[in-house]
Amino acid sequence: MDLLTAGLGLVILLLAGDALVRGAVNLALRMGIPALIVSLTIVAFGTSAPELLISINAVRDNAGGLALGNVVGSNIANVLLVLGVPAVMTGLATRDHDTKRSFLFMIAASLLFIVACFLGPLRWYHGLILLVALGGVLWDATQSARNHRREQATQNYGADELEDLEGADPTMPWWKIALFTVLGLIGLPLGADLLVTASVNIATDLGVSDTVIGLTLVAIGTSLPELATTVMAALRNQADVALGNVIGSNMFNLLAIMGIASMVGPIPVDPEIMRFDLWVMLAASLALVPFVFMGRNMGRKIGIGFSALYVLYLVVVVV
Repeated sequence: MDLLTAGLGLVILLLAGDALVRGAVNLALRMGIPALIVSLTIVAFGTSAPELLISINAVRDNAGGLALGNVVGSNIANVLLVLGVPAVMTGLATRDHDTKRSFLFMIAASLLFIVACFLGPLRWYHGLILLVALGGVLWDATQSARNHRREQATQNYGADELEDLEGADPTMPWWKIALFTVLGLIGLPLGADLLVTASVNIATDLGVSDTVIGLTLVAIGTSLPELATTVMAALRNQADVALGNVIGSNMFNLLAIMGIASMVGPIPVDPEIMRFDLWVMLAASLALVPFVFMGRNMGRKIGIGFSALYVLYLVVVVV
């Protein structure tokens, strides 16, 4: 039964990921907002919903370590696995998309979170600081969207911009855009919940510890929405949605999820996470520097390297 439930969750994740990409990209086209901005907000929120639900429940059940491991492990998986797999499949043309500003916000959020962990356990005032930082990021995204809409007010989308949004339908009615977006936002956490619950049951039966489950199995399970969304975006040649989704999700994980979870109750910080996993998370994020600042595309060899590094990380954690 757990295997069947996990399979059902995976199918829902794939379908919901495709629906959310369709809805978000067409929403960007119709409103004159760059797809990157939408992926940093709507898509990032939807794909991070599983982490939020799991973290809140974990803190309520006095398993705060699971919540922390889930977020740290998910951020590592987001970079190495979620970008690595689609890069192996199709490659990601990241050089044509400007993600410098949002990337710097992600690095700043990572450093702020690491400092908070070393001052832990995480309590409500740590959570408040993280949520204030999230508010600043969302305000900046809103201002960027407004500026872009002002620029578009005097001109229509050109042929090059339509080509950048390949797969988008400028004539798609609003009700269909809303339907795709809502189905994606609902389906992603539902599919992840089914998959993670079944996977945790299987792991528990095998006698795996909660810490390992949080950093590996639960982290992978809750990163599957990002993986599903990113794979679909890559197949549609929408690298801005793929990279923006990962950057936005990582920021949301650190600032919103841990901010809210810290408000629910104190979260202990495992010494092993401070010694190893936090630095792996930061190193994985910094590995994106060549693709954000140096104009390099993420080809298949890079994808294979990222995926191999993630497998190595899993081996180290499990062993």
